[in-house]
Amino acid sequence: MTVLILTCRQDVTTDMVVASLHERGIPLVRFDPADLPGEASMSAEFISGDFRGYLSYDGRLLSMSGLRSIWVRRPGEPAAHAAEPSEWLTAESGQALYGMLNSTTARWMNHPCVAAQARCKPWQLRVAHRSGFAVPPTLITTFPRVARQFAAQYREIVVKSASGPPRSDPPITLPTTRIGPETDFADVAAAPTLLQQYIPKRADIRLTSVGGRLFAARKVSESGQVDGRYGETGHAWEPVEVPDRIGRAVHEFTGIAGLAYGAFDFAEDAEGVWWFLECNQGGQFGFVELETGQPIAEAVASWLAYTAA
Repeated sequence: MTVLILTCRQDVTTDMVVASLHERGIPLVRFDPADLPGEASMSAEFISGDFRGYLSYDGRLLSMSGLRSIWVRRPGEPAAHAAEPSEWLTAESGQALYGMLNSTTARWMNHPCVAAQARCKPWQLRVAHRSGFAVPPTLITTFPRVARQFAAQYREIVVKSASGPPRSDPPITLPTTRIGPETDFADVAAAPTLLQQYIPKRADIRLTSVGGRLFAARKVSESGQVDGRYGETGHAWEPVEVPDRIGRAVHEFTGIAGLAYGAFDFAEDAEGVWWFLECNQGGQFGFVELETGQPIAEAVASWLAYTAA
């Protein structure tokens, strides 16, 4: 039985999991959907109730009946590398490929439908509340008056993107930015704006959940630091124990969301409370493993290699 990894050509995190799977002797195919059609070929038959599917790539022919699991790790857009790419060709290739993969009995980390819902930050916030996390008061609005009221109530707030940075070349960054109640909120009417109470933090927490196994790392923050993704603090990531309450909430969240994998970000305040910021269903973990030595890649490989009794 074979593991299929859907990923772009150059990804160090994928390399770490591939190495672990090789050590286990697990057959795998690393495939970028951007290469279909072109370097990759596929065929799927649905006849008289029977299904047969095949994917040819890099000199390998993979039968869908021999598929063990599928790991979705930042794959390219279908047909992106085609000789004459187009939106229509991307749509057709995506329908064909993912329709074939969805017809198998393989398990996913994470299924595209589950991942699409999990990426929706407003939905995340609702599930985080239900799961028992501490969640900063948050507003998403196009009403300037409502934004001003929110800012007046919580005084120190941040503005952040709900969907992440837009795709562009060169790529742009949209760091979370701290603002005060004196801000002019007139432009809120131009687009939905996410505002959140500012949490003065003493550390950033990254918790990686892999099939129920939890790996938490902590990095001390500089005073007044807002967005831990940008700027050096002079501190390294270090392993940290997961509080029981957080562990229960993570298991509840991933259960509701249907996630086999999730990278959770928290802000730890002066009292030691972990405030939920977001869960990235495809979040990076390589940098955490390299600094902490936590066996996250091994955990991913173990989940992908699992065979039911």
